[in-house]
Amino acid sequence: MKEIMVNYLPNTSIYLKQRRDMFRMNTDTALLGNFMKVSEGESVLDIGTNNGALLLYAAQHSPSLVCGIDIHAEAIELAQENLTDNQITQSELYTCPLQEFHHTPFDVIVCNPPYFRYNKGHQTNENEFLKHARHEEFLTLSELCENTARLLKDNGRFYLVHRPQRISDILCELAKNQLGVREITPVYDEDKDLAVTILVEAIKGLQAEVRFNPPITIKR
Repeated sequence: MKEIMVNYLPNTSIYLKQRRDMFRMNTDTALLGNFMKVSEGESVLDIGTNNGALLLYAAQHSPSLVCGIDIHAEAIELAQENLTDNQITQSELYTCPLQEFHHTPFDVIVCNPPYFRYNKGHQTNENEFLKHARHEEFLTLSELCENTARLLKDNGRFYLVHRPQRISDILCELAKNQLGVREITPVYDEDKDLAVTILVEAIKGLQAEVRFNPPITIKR
C-alpha cells in the first residue's frame, strides 16, 4: 500500500492527495499555479500533471475544460482522485507521452517540466517517478516547446516554471516555435543572492517587448 498524505493548496481550501514516493507539490508548483492566468470558459492543458495540483489551481477560474497528461498511469489515477474529490467534472486525463498526444488546441498550457538535462551515464538513486520529473529523459525542453506550439491556439498562453540557469535555452526554444515571451518573473530565496526560479508567460504568435515583473522573494 502506497503511503498517501493530504495537504491543502497554499492559501486555498482545496485539498490534495499526494504519494510520498512521487514528486510532490512544492514552492514551484504554488508559484506557477498562482502565476498562470485562466479566464472563465477557457480550456487548460497541464503537461506532466502528476497528482493534478496545477489542474486544481486552474479549476478555481471556471474553465470549460482542464486536461492533464502524464506518462505514469499511477500519477493519472491519483490526479483523477483529486479532481473527483474536489467535484471537478469538466476534465480529461490521459496516460500518454506529450509527443504522441493529440487534441483540439487549448487556450492555456501550463508545465512544471524536468529542469535537468538527461545524462545517460549518470547514476541516480531516485525512483522512476522522481527521476522522470527532474531529468529530461522522456521530454526535453525542445520537445516541450515544439509540442506546446502544436497544441496551443493562436494567441494562446503558455506558462512555465524553470531554473534561471536555463534561460538562454528557454528563450531560444520558445522563439524557434513562435512562442513570444510576454512576461518573466524572477523568484529569489531570502537567504540567497541569485534568483532560484523564473516564471515565464509566452504567447503563440506574439511579437512584442518582454516585461520583467518585480521579483518574488520566498520567505523561509
